[in-house]
Amino acid sequence: MSDVKSLLQELEGLVPECEARLDQASSLPDLEETRVEFLGRKGRLAGIMAGLPALSKEDKPVAGKKANEVKTALTNLIEGKQSALERAATAKSLSRFDPTMPGRKPHEGSLHPVTLVMDEICDVFIGLGFEVVTGPEIENDWYNFEALNIPPEHPARDMQDTLYISDSILLRTHTSPLQIRTMKDRNPPLAAIAPGKVYRRDSDLTHTPMFHQIEGFLVDQNVSMADLRGTLTAFVHQLFGPKTDVRFRPSFFPFTEPSAEVDISCVLCGGKGTIDGKPCRVCKQTGWVEILGCGMMDPNVMKAVDYDTEKYSGFAFGLGIERVAMLKYGIGDLRMFFENDIRFLEQFS
Repeated sequence: MSDVKSLLQELEGLVPECEARLDQASSLPDLEETRVEFLGRKGRLAGIMAGLPALSKEDKPVAGKKANEVKTALTNLIEGKQSALERAATAKSLSRFDPTMPGRKPHEGSLHPVTLVMDEICDVFIGLGFEVVTGPEIENDWYNFEALNIPPEHPARDMQDTLYISDSILLRTHTSPLQIRTMKDRNPPLAAIAPGKVYRRDSDLTHTPMFHQIEGFLVDQNVSMADLRGTLTAFVHQLFGPKTDVRFRPSFFPFTEPSAEVDISCVLCGGKGTIDGKPCRVCKQTGWVEILGCGMMDPNVMKAVDYDTEKYSGFAFGLGIERVAMLKYGIGDLRMFFENDIRFLEQFS
């Protein structure tokens, strides 16, 4: 049977030995080595306690109590040394800190170029007396087509253009349904613009399945094509500059009659058609770029919302935000707007 006195002496000797080792520990890795040596599963304390089963029944409680006291003392010594080393490391780190140095400037985000152009367009029309209206992106057939004088057999209803959810529910193909929704709820005079997302089954360099559009309309007594031309000319001059030329070309839209497309002098070549003797890639040497469609509101559209066509008349127009942004910023690929490339987006901060 083992001698309890020698076991107790070994236990007592661990504390001063540990203190001596801790005095030499100058880093946290050194401290960890000391902890493993004295308190590890195969450490000094565990090795001494391996002799506990050989003691007599009367000596075991005495040795066990002493072992717990020594373990507590060793733990306190190691934890105290760890706190001291951590405080020293913090003090050393702070000694290198100069509070007078300027801090790091946080990364600044920016609005998306489409949002920037949409806000700018809205500001122009708000300045001209238009209000901003919004509405659902999921529409029914009546608001999106029928009320806008687009009968069931019209090509615009073809499945290759429209994203249908059911036979009568679809993702709106333009923001023009907001014209109908606004006119149904209000009586003239009124003037509004409707910015928002629209959806079509199309995808290439100049088309995406989702894009942004602004519909604008005005209804009052004695509204004429001259009012439409004056409004859109003022808009173009505020957005692209007063030297920008504007022309109206006859066109066709089912919801306006007469209808027109609006061209502006090319913003890249200044309407010359060439840049340094080379063909302009934006206007294809014509000197003109189409930016929107417009026209006088078709009487059938007015009748769909119970407006008196003998008393009131109006005009409407629609433009794609991405197209205007491409012209304004000289962007050649529509897909760049949706790729979330931070290098591209940072240019607009």
